[in-house]
Formats: sequence, structure tokens, C-alpha cells
Amino acid sequence: MKNKTPYRFVFAGGGTGGHLYPALAVAQQIRLIKPESEILFVGAKNKIEGRVVPECGFNFRSIWVSGFSRKFTLSNLLFPIKLFVSMLQSLSICFSYKPRVAVGSGAYVSGPVIWAASVLGAKVILLEQNSYPGFTNRLLEKRATEIHITFEESKKYFRDNSKLIMSGNPVRMNLRLNDRIEAAKKFGLDPSKKILLVIGGSGGARSINEAIAGNLSKMIDNGIQVVWQTGQFYFMHYKHLENTSVKIFPFISDMSAAYSSCDVVLARSGATTIAEIAFLGMPAIFVPSENVAANHQYKNAKALKVANAAELIEDKNLKDELFPVISEMLLNIARHDVMKKNISEFAKPMAAQTIAERAIRLAEII
Repeated sequence: MKNKTPYRFVFAGGGTGGHLYPALAVAQQIRLIKPESEILFVGAKNKIEGRVVPECGFNFRSIWVSGFSRKFTLSNLLFPIKLFVSMLQSLSICFSYKPRVAVGSGAYVSGPVIWAASVLGAKVILLEQNSYPGFTNRLLEKRATEIHITFEESKKYFRDNSKLIMSGNPVRMNLRLNDRIEAAKKFGLDPSKKILLVIGGSGGARSINEAIAGNLSKMIDNGIQVVWQTGQFYFMHYKHLENTSVKIFPFISDMSAAYSSCDVVLARSGATTIAEIAFLGMPAIFVPSENVAANHQYKNAKALKVANAAELIEDKNLKDELFPVISEMLLNIARHDVMKKNISEFAKPMAAQTIAERAIRLAEII
């Protein structure tokens, strides 16, 4: 029975939720449209994809891949060996699985897999979430059949614009706003009080965590409750601050409940986070990471700020500006409502379905 269906897809991309969740969104849509599809994810076992992909009900294979640090580290010395081994592993996986279409959502993990799949005849779809395309996607451009982008600005970084399709950033199928009262109770919080959701990305954000810790007593004194995702690396350092008004987690799996419980979101301005917040129409305060290529997170957040769709605080101003901005966002209901409306206009709710339909169509071409 194996390999009888033409609808065989391999997905590669991860390391962070920003690269993984768009790929998952497309895979979920493919499974909905063509239930007979065979879908395989390939990634790093010790990264977010190694845990989340099986939880979502998809098959997962791991390769011995890791990123190349911009700073000198001893692990960089192993990079050429890991890359070579990962390419051999990817060739073996793809030769056995025989995908018709390979979908890469960026980051280093997608490189060997998408390369191997294309060498063996698979058509390639690349997903580019950011305004400044990542190195891996730029490297794989020649092998791509289609490149689905989120920002108009991305076009100038690719050589062949005929491959580009402005689809938007796919959002997970199960992401939705549920009853706020029930969601707040799920976190053990009082639904009659204001709630701030803090998400610094799947890995956490040091500056955001430090600023929250420094302003926590003021927020509690002013009746503000907090659902705080610290990231796995930082959790042990901050977990002692948890109390009846502050709930602290290394990672939140049920993001629908987290978003549903809160009044305002404080987050990094990665493209996937913005796509989810826009899709749900959540008032947000964005704190761009300074450690990204071409400062693209600042550009993302600035575009929303100019459109009066979100607040923007730079890392350098975070400790001083955080509490005043949070207070204003939570107390000024009129501004709160305007931001909900304006950020919703940035949503692309059909992105996952559009890309899934394109992938299915490519799988049908002999």
C-alpha cells in the first residue's frame, strides 16, 4: 500500500515555532482537503519540532542537523560534518519515502531535506514568513517551484519573481478565540480582572523576561494578572515569582486558551506571532528582537505601529516604558477596540488553504 497515493508530502522547517507552525498549518489543511495524503516532517529531534509534530499527529524523522552560530563556538567546528551527514540522511529518507512535493518553511533544518527531495525529483514549495528572507530560502530559490511570501518587501531579495506568490503567513487550524471566562479559569485566574499574556517566542526572550520581573509588583498592585511563557531556558530562574495573579510556564501548548484568556498580548514581533495575533484580532505590544537579520522584526512592528494596529517598544526602552504602555492598553477601552480592528486588517486567514491547494495541485502533476 505504501507510496500508492500521489499525495505524498515532506515538510522541513523548525528550530523555532516561527518556522514550524506555518508548516504545520499547511500540513493540517492538506490533511483536511485530502485525508488520504501521506505527510512526513523531518527536523531536529532536540528542537521544538521533535516534540510538537508528533503531538499534532504527523510522522516525524530526525536528522543530525544544527545551525551555524554567528559567534564563534566549538559547535561550529562540527557544522560541516553535521551538514554532510544530514544531507546523506535526507537523501536516504527521501529515497525511501518518495515525496511528490517538498515544503520548506525556512531555518537551517530545511536545507538538507529540501535539497535531497529536489534532487530526487520532488517539486519544491518554500514558505517565507519574514520581510527579509532567511539564508536557507535564498539558497534554495533555484530549486523552488513556488515561493510563498508574506511581505511585499521580500520580493527584492529573490532573483526570480515569477516564482513568488503573495499568500501570507499560514496560521494553525486549531487556533481560535474561545470563551474568555472559561479560559481565564483554566489558568486559575480571575476573569473579572485584566490579564496580560507574555510570549517571548518558543525559546523565550531574556529582555522581556527581565522587564516583566522588574514590573511584576506594580502590575499586581494595579490588579493586572499575567500569563507568562518564559521559555524553557529561563523557567527555573523565574518560576518562584508565580502566585495567584501570575501563572508562569516554560512553554504553552494550548495557545488558543492563552489568547482567549487575555486582554493584551506582549510579544516579540516575529512574522508568525504577528500572523496569529492579527488572525485573532488581539491588541498587542510588540518588542522586536535586535538579534535578527536586517532588523526585520523592528520593520514588522513599525508597520503595525504606523497603522495604529499595535504598540511598539524597543528593547532599550523596555524597562521604563513597559508598565505605562501596558496600563494605557488595558485601561483605554477605545484605543483597545481600535487596535483590535486595525490589526485584523493585516490577517490573511486563507493563507494555509491557498498554499495547501497549490501543494496538492503540484502533487497531481506527473
